[in-house]
Order: sequence, then C-alpha cells, then structure tokens
Amino acid sequence: MTPDAPLIDRSLFGPGPTNTYPEADAALVRPLLGHLDPVFIQLMDETCEMLRTLWGTTNARTLPLSATGSGGMEAAFVNTVHRGDVVVVAINGLFGQRMAELASRLGARVVPVESEWGRPLDPDDVLRAHPSPAIICAVHAETSTGVRNDVAALGAGKGDALLLTDHVTSIGGMPLAVDDWGIDVAYAGTQKCLSVAPGLAPFTINDRAFERRVERPTSWYFDLGLLGGYVGGDAGGKRTYHHTAPTAMVVSLHAALTRILSEGLDAVTARHEAAGAALQEGLQEMGLELFAAEGYRLPQLTTVRVPDGVDSAKVRAYLLQTFSIEIGAGIGEFADSVWRIGLMGHNAQPRSVALVLGALKQAIAATR
Repeated sequence: MTPDAPLIDRSLFGPGPTNTYPEADAALVRPLLGHLDPVFIQLMDETCEMLRTLWGTTNARTLPLSATGSGGMEAAFVNTVHRGDVVVVAINGLFGQRMAELASRLGARVVPVESEWGRPLDPDDVLRAHPSPAIICAVHAETSTGVRNDVAALGAGKGDALLLTDHVTSIGGMPLAVDDWGIDVAYAGTQKCLSVAPGLAPFTINDRAFERRVERPTSWYFDLGLLGGYVGGDAGGKRTYHHTAPTAMVVSLHAALTRILSEGLDAVTARHEAAGAALQEGLQEMGLELFAAEGYRLPQLTTVRVPDGVDSAKVRAYLLQTFSIEIGAGIGEFADSVWRIGLMGHNAQPRSVALVLGALKQAIAATR
C-alpha cells in the first residue's frame, strides 16, 4: 500500500480486535505526554482506579501492563509459578492450552483437566484434579470456542490454591467480580470488549498472591515487584521509574473506561447480551447451527458451524472484499468448519447485528 492510498474502513466482527470507541480514537491524537509527566501520572492513577471498578476488586496492584493480553498471561505466570509447583490447568480451547504450555516452560508440574471444545468445563472435575495444587488456572471466556466457564465456582472451592484467570474476552462485556469470586490473579486485553486498540493488558493481583510471588522472576520486564512501584502500588505509594509506558495508549484506555463507566456496567453488559442474543437467533433462523453449548454461549463472541458445502475461506473473503466486514475462522481442527463472530464493545449494538446477518446471508449464497 502506498502512503497516499485510501484508508480502509473495516467492520471488525471477528474475535478481536474490534472497532474502537470514538472516545478512544480521539484520545490517540491528543498531544503526547511524557511517561513521568504529572498529568500522565494522574491519568494513570485514574485508569487504575477505573480498572478496579471493571474488575470488581480493591486490589492495590491493578494496572494496565504495557503489553497485549498474551503479555498479561506471561506476567501472571512468571510472577506466581515456582519451579516444581503443581498447577492445575482447565483446558477447553486454545487459550487454556497456552496456559498449560507456559506453566510447563516455567518448570511446573502441570495437571491438565480437559473438556471437549465447545463444551464448558466441569468445576468439580477441575477441583478434584489434585488434592493440593499451588495454582488453579482457567479461561473465563474462551475466545477459541465462544464458551463461558464458571470461574466463580473454582474460586469458591479452591482451598489454599491461588486462582489465576484469563479475562481477555470477558472484561467490559459480561459480569466480572474478582474479589467476590475468589480470583487471586487475572489478566485481560484492551482490543475486545473495552474497544481500545491492541497494546495494553489490564491486570490485577491481590495481596495473597503477591506475597507468594516468585522472588526473582525470569522476566525483568514483567517483574511485578518493580512494576508495582512504577504505578504507585508498592508500600508507601512511592513512584519509581521502571520503563517508558505507552502513554498514548493509556490515555486512550482512560477515555474508553470513562465512556464505559458513564454508560454504566450493567447497561454495557445488557447491551452485549442483547446484541449476542439477536445475532444467535438470527443465525439459527438462517438455518445455521451454533457451536458452543447452549447455556454457556458468550454473547460477545458467537461461534457457528459452517454449513455443509460452503467454503469458509471463500465466504470470509467475500465479506471482506464486498462489505469490508471481517469475521474469524475457527482454530485448530475447526479452522474450516467454524466461524467466530464478535460483537464487542462499540460493535455490540443492533445495527451491527443487521449488518453481519444480511452480509453473511448474501456471502453464503454467492459462494456456494
């Protein structure tokens, strides 16, 4: 693409990133602030406080890590997994698999508890997997399959174990209560229901987990003992330099969080639920079969089976070329047999439902 080529306006209805809130976009073109500027430090403090509201926590160490959601996952594991720890990992999709892989790389004794892709995990199976694990890990909203897992039940029965959870696709789009659910460490991303560009990982860790942390993590960049001082979360609140934060991204996140909280978390959740229900009903009226188990389907990310005789890649290419609409393919063995359709953040609204249903119907007919 040449420098003077026209910009392409995509409707991002895949599993992420999604189209951003206008407030988040506008914040990116504000004059740049230095990462130690008092104005930026105040914005950072406000951002951390708003994140506490979204997480449903009072954790002092709540911050936007300078990384994507995968960086948030790495930070969670390198700070809490000691070599030789027994780590129970609930797996019913790609991102549970990634948790197990990372724990294994850190020298943990991984105990996987697997469920069929498209089906929820049984919390009792996870809790019975080992009598005394150091950590239990699970994905709240499994992006690869569109399934919701009951992490609150894991928190209620975890015993002395730490509960470490992934909320990349759930934060800002569905109910979340870190403290009430007994979650000790959690991470997310900005590019889904928060409707901010990719690049930050909302993160929270409670005192219980922080006290058990790895004293000298293998990652200097993600060492929470150092990062906590940077955002003012260490003892006494003294600010220390750690790294150059992506200030424009933090300002953009601040704007999006302000917009979300102005609408109200209950209203935002209801908007996602309404959009997801309308999409799933419309897909079934078209004769399509939903992939995720009924009762555990994510409203913000719908998985649907590709009809027999339809070429998944051709349909997705048609949508992109004809309507500038992006939807996602499935993952792994479901790459060609499942579509993933996200209505997240700014896209969780009725007009998005009508647009994607009408375009998908035409694309299927045109490519058969």
